[in-house]
Amino acid sequence: MVYLKRKIKKYEKLILAALAEEAKGRENASLKGKIIADKINHNYLLLKTGWYDKYRFINEILIHFEIKEDGKVWLLANQTENPITEELARQGIPMNEMVLGFYPISVRDAEGYAKI
Repeated sequence: MVYLKRKIKKYEKLILAALAEEAKGRENASLKGKIIADKINHNYLLLKTGWYDKYRFINEILIHFEIKEDGKVWLLANQTENPITEELARQGIPMNEMVLGFYPISVRDAEGYAKI
């Protein structure tokens, strides 16, 4: 139990750092990257928000992670060109601890990811 809590805290820290890095690269005069962190339910999102032009307001989820009770990191959305899971793997989250949740079960274990 203690090990699982430590693992979740470690993964949370790595995910938030990766989202912060991704947000930095997305900011301009009118659109901002905004991180939403629900540390109780272990959901972490990067939003793109702001005015695209004078008439169109944008508020979109770019990236959504959830850490499940078993410690697996689920990527539920990635609307960027950045393979963020590869960065997280370099930072210390094993590929077999990450689930590409937006893919059907039959293809989730591609390239070493968890199949769950």
